[in-house]
Amino acid sequence: METLGAPGAGIAIALENLFPPLPSEVILPLAGFTASKGNMTLFDAVLWTTLGSVIGALVLYGVGALLGRERVILIASKLPLINISDIEKTEAWFARHGKKTVFFGRMIPIFRSLISIPAGVERMPISIFTILTLAGSLIWNTAFIMAGYALGENYHLIEQYMGIVSKAVLGIVLLAIVIFIWVRLMDRRKGKHHAR
Repeated sequence: METLGAPGAGIAIALENLFPPLPSEVILPLAGFTASKGNMTLFDAVLWTTLGSVIGALVLYGVGALLGRERVILIASKLPLINISDIEKTEAWFARHGKKTVFFGRMIPIFRSLISIPAGVERMPISIFTILTLAGSLIWNTAFIMAGYALGENYHLIEQYMGIVSKAVLGIVLLAIVIFIWVRLMDRRKGKHHAR
């Protein structure tokens, strides 16, 4: 960031969208800290990181749009424990809650990146997707940049606390997957039992 300044922070956040293991919870406070040292302005830090967020999200939206509904259904039909009805339910849910999901998803670790793909698959109007991504990312980025700016050299404390949140989100996702697999296996076992 000291070499490239605010555009470097924007590039880092665009890459974070594409490769979620790069945590924005580290990059954004570091941008705030860098701004506190006078190497960039707060405005530039927020502007460039938000631009990076939108560009990264649009790339993943494009991946979802290229993949398309037919390919998703084809892939799902070959996966064990997945039914086509699961895809249909997901589509119906996204049709009802897609806008809120895209907006609030920008503020949830892990989902920040992933939510762009179903938005592309479902062909959410790109203008709406961009506006919601811009708004959600602006809130998230500004909060973390300001925290890094305020904490100065202690900006790394944010990563420690957000690391706990990220692990909790990951734990909930893994638990949901385990429950889904267990329920689906029980349903199949009941189906075989009734077939007899």
